[in-house]
Amino acid sequence: MRIRLERRTGILFAVSLLLLLGLFARAFLLQVVQGSSLASQARGQQQDIIEVPGLRGSILDRNGQPLAGSEPGATIYATPYQIKNPPQEARRVAKALESDPGDVLDAITQPGGFSYVQRKVDLKKAGAVEKLGLEGIGQVPDTLRVRPQGDIASQVIGAVSDEGEGLTGIEAGKNGVLKGVNGERRLVKDALGDPIRLDNVRDAEDGKSVQLTLDATIQAEAEKILAEIGANSNPVNASAIVMDARTSDVLAMANWPPVNLDDLGEADPKDLLNVGTSYTYEPGSTFKAITVASALEAGTVTPTSTFTLAPSIQIYDRVIEEGHARGTVTLDVGDILAQSSNVGAVTIGLEMGGRKFSQWIDNFGFGQPTGIDYPGEEQGIVLPYSDWSGSTIGNVPIGQGLAVTPIQMVQAYGALANGGILRTPRLIEKVDEQPVPEPKGRRIIKPEVADEVRDMLKGVLAPGGTASEVSVPGYSLAGKTGTAQVATKNGYSDTRYVASFVGIAPADDPAIVVSIMVNEPEGAHTGGEVAAPGFGELAAFTLPYLGVPTDQ
Repeated sequence: MRIRLERRTGILFAVSLLLLLGLFARAFLLQVVQGSSLASQARGQQQDIIEVPGLRGSILDRNGQPLAGSEPGATIYATPYQIKNPPQEARRVAKALESDPGDVLDAITQPGGFSYVQRKVDLKKAGAVEKLGLEGIGQVPDTLRVRPQGDIASQVIGAVSDEGEGLTGIEAGKNGVLKGVNGERRLVKDALGDPIRLDNVRDAEDGKSVQLTLDATIQAEAEKILAEIGANSNPVNASAIVMDARTSDVLAMANWPPVNLDDLGEADPKDLLNVGTSYTYEPGSTFKAITVASALEAGTVTPTSTFTLAPSIQIYDRVIEEGHARGTVTLDVGDILAQSSNVGAVTIGLEMGGRKFSQWIDNFGFGQPTGIDYPGEEQGIVLPYSDWSGSTIGNVPIGQGLAVTPIQMVQAYGALANGGILRTPRLIEKVDEQPVPEPKGRRIIKPEVADEVRDMLKGVLAPGGTASEVSVPGYSLAGKTGTAQVATKNGYSDTRYVASFVGIAPADDPAIVVSIMVNEPEGAHTGGEVAAPGFGELAAFTLPYLGVPTDQ
């Protein structure tokens, strides 16, 4: 009996010892091994971290006018379990926010201890919510992106997400400069999950400013002119660029159709594209000025060179015809530009030779980004000479078989305007109030060649030229029309065109270079009909505005 009792006692002691060791092991696991993790979970159940963004830096025009800026606002949040009558409170909050009651109800009935009701709320609406005095509805500081000039230069400026990150345009390209450093607030709760207080963890820091070379007044005029073209021609898209010929500063970069940055959900993503830097097209006859400038600089032709030209010319398997039927004529180089002769431009290209012409295309900056300080710039499409076919020399001199951006054409014509220097167009004037140096550029043609080409381009706007209806009283003008058939998988379309014009004013002492590109206009479709008048209007506004003296 005593032996059995001792045995039972020993078993009980062993079991108790094992249980005690298990408890010690569990305590060690909880306190030492999992202690930090469990403490973190406990803290997470008793607090929420709320980010407080710093004010995003301003985007300014060249005169310091704000194009985009930030102002204080608020984020409205809910602690759903504190809300006693969700449908009723949702209606009251929605009325104060001028929003949909259903959306508010969804927000305040979310599971968990915290949910956003609405972000980026202006102070007037935030004040209306605060006056309601509703339990379970709170707010923390936030910032709003505002555009004091309206939607001017909207594609260039770009969009910002609710989280304060730049999505497109300058907002994205200079996000690191513009974006502030977020602060933090801690919402502390008791054991039951009820809010006790809101602690400041870290103050927010504001972002820095970016000043553009754009002039808001010229930009607004460019957009007005594009809107008129859009209303009359209903194109797929369109671009207008004004560049200072002396400094390469971009004074205006307008796009059509317009886009509302405050309603991105309704915007077509392709309408956010900055056409001037990121859309490629075949330049058509505007490229003939580059053909002539290259041949003059190479010594292949002179301004007085003449050519007897048939109505068409065959290059391997392709027949190139004039845009308008005519007989055999004799034209000099200036006439070839003024009358936009396809046969004449191809003949000059043949005189120069494909290999040499290919080098000049590179010299003028085509097939490579201009280097403008803007995200997403396209480099265009230019075949290396090793990939040219026999008929390529019949395409490229008339602006077919290659693709360019509007800003590339402006850069190239800028060299014709400034005496032969190819400069990177400048869009950013200052970053954080520090000036951005003007680009030095590199010489690609002699000053006299640039002068000769500009003199020839005057003929385009003279009687008999393809833009003879365009003039600006008191100023000499030079430029070139372009009417390019749209390339399709089945060849060039007979119904879809890109109408364009690139011009220089004044012609003799250039102050500005202007590009108008209209993609697939309806109805009238030539560069002379659709794009050249826009150049005239924009030059007529910009030259006096800049104080450029008349020269006629």
